[in-house]
Amino acid sequence: MSHADDNDSTRRDFIYYATAGAGVVTAGAAVWPLVNQMNPSADVQALSSIFVDVAGLEAGGQITVNFLGKPVFIRRRTAAEIEEGRAVTLDQLSIDRASQNPNKPGTDALDENRTMDEAGEWLVMTGVCTHLGCVPLGNGAGDFNGWFCPCHGSHYDTAGRIRRGPAPENLHIPLATFVDETTIQLG
Repeated sequence: MSHADDNDSTRRDFIYYATAGAGVVTAGAAVWPLVNQMNPSADVQALSSIFVDVAGLEAGGQITVNFLGKPVFIRRRTAAEIEEGRAVTLDQLSIDRASQNPNKPGTDALDENRTMDEAGEWLVMTGVCTHLGCVPLGNGAGDFNGWFCPCHGSHYDTAGRIRRGPAPENLHIPLATFVDETTIQLG
């Protein structure tokens, strides 16, 4: 093998690597617009998080906001509702014992695991019955003074836990945090 053959081999290897590198860059440039179009648009990203002012909500009051196309119940519970919710033990929750709360993942459905604050005053839930997606009636409705879905008879208590009826799960809780004393961020 001569020095000229070794030089041709090195040149050939360089040409192969340069061509392969250029091909990878070209393929990436062609594929990127296709991948990028699958990202959510600016209007969708803006809706993925909302801020709700709850300054005027008195104890016993509830507001409903639309978040990601679903109603969300924000309730400021009374002392009696908190006491009633905290008095329920896990053995009384025969249908669903999970908190259904992504803010406190893996927790049981005790009242303190479903509310936003330690005192239990603030309860935020997606207002969609877990049976067939109806919107339950609130403000002390049903047999457990919470929410009642009249479509098929699901009864939820003051913490939004299913207590009677065909619904398989407690009312779900969205990601929610207090950003200040009177503003809740959903999402």
